[in-house]
Amino acid sequence: MQILFIGKDRDDYFFELAKAFMRQHFTDVEMLLATPGSKLPDEYKNWKGDYLISYLCPWIIPAELINNSKFGAINFHPGPPEYPGSGCTNFAIYHGVEEYGVTCHYMAPKVDSGKIIAIRRFPVLESDTVWSVTQRCYAFMLPLFFEIMTSIRLGQPLPESDEKWSREAYRMKEFQKLKKITADMEEKEIQRRIRAATYPGYEGAFIEVAGSRFFFKADKH
Repeated sequence: MQILFIGKDRDDYFFELAKAFMRQHFTDVEMLLATPGSKLPDEYKNWKGDYLISYLCPWIIPAELINNSKFGAINFHPGPPEYPGSGCTNFAIYHGVEEYGVTCHYMAPKVDSGKIIAIRRFPVLESDTVWSVTQRCYAFMLPLFFEIMTSIRLGQPLPESDEKWSREAYRMKEFQKLKKITADMEEKEIQRRIRAATYPGYEGAFIEVAGSRFFFKADKH
């Protein structure tokens, strides 16, 4: 069984366990780690094999590569069907959702639109932040990954979910718009945007004054 495993190049406990699982249980697997801002290497654009597995991969996988996987290209998305695309957790926090989750689905040329395999959901608390919800996404995604990949390893049929994606995928330009604060906004709206845009290591909500951007610093993750 030939598998191309594409993941986000990161020092992350959960992702390291996912990589270790692939190395231990699959004999013909290529590991391709994606750095945010980089591009898919040309030599992989014509890859052909049995499965393509995307795990927190920041790239948009081209249609020809998706179609080259004999049994399917599968993605693990850190959000439920209500929140496809980029900045999904940020928008969920902004909207004040009481429930969130992770989604395993077949990939299609259109981002986060393929048939859904399985979903895992969990409650969101008022005290949650983008960071804390993201960590729970990782924690829920790993056992789902183990479950799906074990079924593939044993040659068992994969689950099928009746749920559908409920909207078009969020885009980065929408997230950038969410981060912008203007002087005419009410205090409640400003606080919502700061909370939704704050994540350690990344620039959060900002206000523009005289052509310069000033970023808000939150008190906690």
